[in-house]
Amino acid sequence: MENRANYSPWLHRIARLTAGATFLLIVIGGIVTSTDSGLAVPDWPTTFGYNMFLYPLSEMVGGILYEHSHRLMGSLVGILTIALFVLILAKDSRKWLKWLGLAALIAVIVQGVLGGLRVTQINRNFAIVHACLAQAFFALLCGIAWFASQDWWQHKTETAIRRGEVPSPVLRRLSLITTCLIYMQLIFGAILRHTGSRLDAHLIFAFLVALHIFLLARRMLAMDSESDGIGQSMPLLLLGLLVVQLMLGTGAFFAKLTAFGETFAAALTVTITTAHVAVGALMLVSSFVLTLKIYRFTDASVTIETAASGTLVTE
Repeated sequence: MENRANYSPWLHRIARLTAGATFLLIVIGGIVTSTDSGLAVPDWPTTFGYNMFLYPLSEMVGGILYEHSHRLMGSLVGILTIALFVLILAKDSRKWLKWLGLAALIAVIVQGVLGGLRVTQINRNFAIVHACLAQAFFALLCGIAWFASQDWWQHKTETAIRRGEVPSPVLRRLSLITTCLIYMQLIFGAILRHTGSRLDAHLIFAFLVALHIFLLARRMLAMDSESDGIGQSMPLLLLGLLVVQLMLGTGAFFAKLTAFGETFAAALTVTITTAHVAVGALMLVSSFVLTLKIYRFTDASVTIETAASGTLVTE
């Protein structure tokens, strides 16, 4: 059993701050795509010949405001990711977490390069990969934030076993499949946003995601929230996000892919499509962290019969 004394409040705070900044970066990126501002600034890493950080604020208008803000926010996320990695090295003894911190650092560097190549090469494929990696990077940071949280150190598996409330291995597989389906849905969503194609795949995965979230939530809500160490708030949150996402997806469909959308105000269309991206990101990280919790607070080798007999399985 790990020592709770290894918990570092500052590491947890910086991890949460980095994840929060990354979510804001995804929102700004969604605005850039929704307003077609990706090429508003034609050069990189400079901005109209200026050093990125010295570009006059008075010139930041229209698409330039969105694109340049995205670059500045990306730089802030990069700095925070470096700080997070340094804190992990200094404050945490878990080698696997250090590797995750390094992976986050490499990912943010790759993201910056992909964003630049999108501008210099004028290639939408870079934009698609950039969008997909952003979602994975956000999930990674949220995972690190939970690994650094006090909740991680308060392992309740032993209590769950004593009370006979051990979730079945099916729950593990179901949560993992749900997370993978959400990510695949985001990939096809990025393709649809940037190319206008693969609506069919996007709709198919929307159905699969909705089905699996319903099955996962139903199974978890039937459990005893006090004994499993996971609780019921996260599956409820995932269900709520799903409902909102389905409404936003319907709105985005009418706004962007039908003649009816021509009657929408531009600001409304941008709001709907950007919110659709943002809620998708929240669904991914909610499912991902829920999956991590399920794996953390359950043991695949434990059965209900083992629990009933009072046999404890430790890490």
